[in-house]
Amino acid sequence: MNTPENRSDVLSPLIVIAGPTASGKSALALELAERFHGEIVNCDSLQLYRGLDIGTAKTPIAQRRGIPHHLLDILDPSELATAGDYSARARPVLREIAGRDAIPIVTGGTGFYLRALLDGLAEGPSRNAPLRARLMQMELSRTGRLHRLLLRLDVEAAARIHARDLNKLIRAIEICILSRRPATHLFRDGRIPLQGFRVLKLMLEPDRKALHARIEARTREIFAAGLVDEVRALLAHGVPLDAKPFESIGYREAIEFLCERMSLEKAIEATIIATRQYAKRQITWFRREAGATAVSDFGDDPAVLADLTEITRRFLANLQA
Repeated sequence: MNTPENRSDVLSPLIVIAGPTASGKSALALELAERFHGEIVNCDSLQLYRGLDIGTAKTPIAQRRGIPHHLLDILDPSELATAGDYSARARPVLREIAGRDAIPIVTGGTGFYLRALLDGLAEGPSRNAPLRARLMQMELSRTGRLHRLLLRLDVEAAARIHARDLNKLIRAIEICILSRRPATHLFRDGRIPLQGFRVLKLMLEPDRKALHARIEARTREIFAAGLVDEVRALLAHGVPLDAKPFESIGYREAIEFLCERMSLEKAIEATIIATRQYAKRQITWFRREAGATAVSDFGDDPAVLADLTEITRRFLANLQA
């Protein structure tokens, strides 16, 4: 088998498609996979979960054109996933695809997972239950305390972690305290980058106003397609209200509606606003990706498809030369 490990003199191609939510990543990935014998590898943290289909805009099986998709529906909603876990699962998948002389096409909007996959992550200190309990109590006593604490300990980490994401806040602060250094500094040291691949990074960044319009339209489509019923079914199958995926945009608003704390229209509006804010953070993150080909339009635009198909063709030709 011609895997990257046993062909040390040859680099296998790897295509990465990243960008904010609703920017057309999946459509572009399908086109490139169909044209260049590719297989798609999910890099969206929520699409790892079984049963979270509508709210994550997971490409339905009938629309996948027979193209293999990997790292979808591999976790129960009650399970936790980390960037390190994702990298450990994804790297062997990339090698298996390359071993079949196919091209892995990684696509998704979870920037930290992509960074872990390509650049690696240093191993952090083990979890400390008493410290984590104290940190949680701090936040319960006054909302926002953990984010302010992280700002003092690690400005870079605080900039990328939302003030309401308690799991990530607690872990980042825990690492800072136990390692006595900023978590971002720790993770920059001792990383093992992905080996054996030459990467083509395609970063989508549509016009902000057009992206906002598409986010609103897609959000309304997701609710109309049955997001609330999807959440109701997950709850009926025993997924607890405090499951990690339910903290994500769209799902938490659906929960608020089901708990009669918010009207349906308010839930939709809140989801639109939160998604726009999330897209802004995604754009900021992906702008830091070195060596990326940036595209100021949607991935499903015909002109963009034509341009990126040609860029991909030249990338593959140069790799084989």
